[in-house]
Amino acid sequence: MRFESSVTAISWIPSEAIEGMPKLPFELGIGHYDEPPPDRLQAGDLERLRDEDRFREANHLKAWVEVEDGKIVGYGHEGGGLVGSTTFRLGLKIVVPGVAFDVLRPEPDVRSNSVRFVQTVGGRAGFPAPRRVSGKPFFRIHSATAWTTLGLTIGLDGASFSELLGASAFPRHWVYDNEGTLVKKSGTVDFKTWYREAHGENTPWGEEESDAFVTNAESALEREISRELMTSGIDMARRSLEPGDTLVQQGEHGDDLFLLVDGVLAVIVDGDEVAEIGPGAIVGELASLEGGKRTATLMARTPCRVAVIRAELVDLQEREDLAVGRR
Repeated sequence: MRFESSVTAISWIPSEAIEGMPKLPFELGIGHYDEPPPDRLQAGDLERLRDEDRFREANHLKAWVEVEDGKIVGYGHEGGGLVGSTTFRLGLKIVVPGVAFDVLRPEPDVRSNSVRFVQTVGGRAGFPAPRRVSGKPFFRIHSATAWTTLGLTIGLDGASFSELLGASAFPRHWVYDNEGTLVKKSGTVDFKTWYREAHGENTPWGEEESDAFVTNAESALEREISRELMTSGIDMARRSLEPGDTLVQQGEHGDDLFLLVDGVLAVIVDGDEVAEIGPGAIVGELASLEGGKRTATLMARTPCRVAVIRAELVDLQEREDLAVGRR
């Protein structure tokens, strides 16, 4: 019997993710941030999104195993990678194709009851980005490298398990399961480190992989609300947290909601950590529904950027639905 499975990662540039002088073309409308990818992927979506300049790179790992009499008798890789183009608008539209690197596929790890496949896909923008960098040669012309490394394990019974094993510090990476459902995402975006360090030997095509801080994807309702708020033009206050900083303290009063733009927060109830939440999550709705008293402490696990949302900006029914999902 043949069992197949897959995992897909899409790497895209979210709004407000770029720092310093490289941000200027985005603010002037010459370059562009990427619209968030869809919640679900269907056949043909990766090619369509690439052609619409919706992502920087995509990693599609598909694999199979053959099982006979309770033993693995065959296996193989499929899938591959896609690197997007970059569109500039300087009076006219200029499309610069990206530069794809070789797909890295180490020999699968074959065990008695499973096979584990690993695939790295990545590349860089095709336009030059002159800058000083960390380490030799101390100056680079080419853009920094973006990549993802995916793992996919298929067992004797056909069950599969996927992982985001590594990724560049920029941009954002979303991970989809075999059904095309968004299930995980990278928790942090660090443009400054990526811009200075993701080159040459500091990539999987050199001698280095970068671990990814992975979180579960937020709910579809949270994504819908956050997209509405971020595109509404409403001025929302921003807060920045360093690891160990507290966003809210259990028992204190307040009815604002918060959109976690980037980073990972630990949820602590009565002194015990009960969950971690990642970018895209909307938190604080319980206090707005239950007399303004915070029911948990939210502490930064990584550097975080947070948008403060006045409670009245989110419909009462949506806040109640958020609370039900949280419980």
